[in-house]
Amino acid sequence: MTPESQQHEQQLEAPVTQAQQEQPQSKWLRRVGSLLLIVFCLDLGLYLLIYPWTDSWGGNYFSWIGPMSWQPAWHQIWTNGFVRGAVSGVGLLNIWIAVAEALRMYIGNPQRDS
Repeated sequence: MTPESQQHEQQLEAPVTQAQQEQPQSKWLRRVGSLLLIVFCLDLGLYLLIYPWTDSWGGNYFSWIGPMSWQPAWHQIWTNGFVRGAVSGVGLLNIWIAVAEALRMYIGNPQRDS
């Protein structure tokens, strides 16, 4: 082997050995961070999915925000079914992120050592 190929092999092996020597504390922190992300996204997603369809949606702070001249028009837009559906869609997206993160955390990559 030439010295260049040996140096290239050493460069390829270096990240693998660093990943194998990862401290258990960083794995623990990664799991806690993933768990917090799952809980946050799931809670926010459920809230955004359900709240726009309740009676209190039309009376919240954001439905009457802005100058007095455009408050009635803004309130009509805010209480429109399409806007409510869009907000619920963002809620579904958050739930999807939570489920994907949970699957990544618990099922994971079979080649990964966790």
